[in-house]
Amino acid sequence: MIEWSGALGTVDVLFPSVPGDLWRQHESWLEPDFLNAATGEWQTNAQTWVLRSAGRTVLIDTGLGSEEPREAGVLEERGGDFLDRLAQAGVRAQDVDLVINTHLHSDHVGWNTRLADGEWVPTFPNAQYLISRADFDFWNPVNGHTPASVFQSADDIRAAFNHRILPIHQAGQAVLWEGDSHRIDEDLVLELAPGHTPGSAVLRLESGTDRALFVGDLVHTPLQLIEPDHEICTSEDQVRAARSRRRVLEQAAATNSLVVPAHLGGAGAAEVTQSDGTFSIRGWAALADA
Repeated sequence: MIEWSGALGTVDVLFPSVPGDLWRQHESWLEPDFLNAATGEWQTNAQTWVLRSAGRTVLIDTGLGSEEPREAGVLEERGGDFLDRLAQAGVRAQDVDLVINTHLHSDHVGWNTRLADGEWVPTFPNAQYLISRADFDFWNPVNGHTPASVFQSADDIRAAFNHRILPIHQAGQAVLWEGDSHRIDEDLVLELAPGHTPGSAVLRLESGTDRALFVGDLVHTPLQLIEPDHEICTSEDQVRAARSRRRVLEQAAATNSLVVPAHLGGAGAAEVTQSDGTFSIRGWAALADA
């Protein structure tokens, strides 16, 4: 379900290691869904995925949220109809059993909570929230880490944790998973893919013959599907992020798994292949929006 869609920053700033001629070389298929070639702006979505697994309703990330001031003013253009649209798709807040935060950047945890009588409370009252311990500890302001992000101030980072994560933990609804992986059920497994943040994770789905990897912010532009060594500037450890991406793409190609990034516009998922260490996009899968 797409919460917001539009242009957000220029690719020369967001992806500083990508030479301009590489964007120009691929702009014929990157435009218009992934790149505004005229302005050089990155085209992106903020979105949430809904799964049904083992009789449970699962949300993957919770978008931007509402009622939170942001320095990136363009994001204020979004509407506040997220929960209404979710209900129209057949999912009421009380129906959600599990929320998976692939990582704790503010654009992935926004609807974890909502304001009720001046207090931040869990939006999904009956859900467990799966959060990596590594990210919980890293973003917790009491631990004094200094993130690398150039798009969020210290105040924004503190507010995101205190308003969107801490109330979940205090309500006893947070499950802080640790280690390299966390099995959810027989079809779903969370796997650590650090770099963008210390606790960034990929959700692996294997059900019958269906295979998918919900990769969160491991991929921001489809250019990274064929040039995986280039990283966005907001990652905490760019070398480690690129290493994680290459490993996950190798897994996707070997298992014929659909790659589903968090922010891609247009077609929401891609099939990738690998030959002699080089990746290519075999096809796109357009996923229905609620």
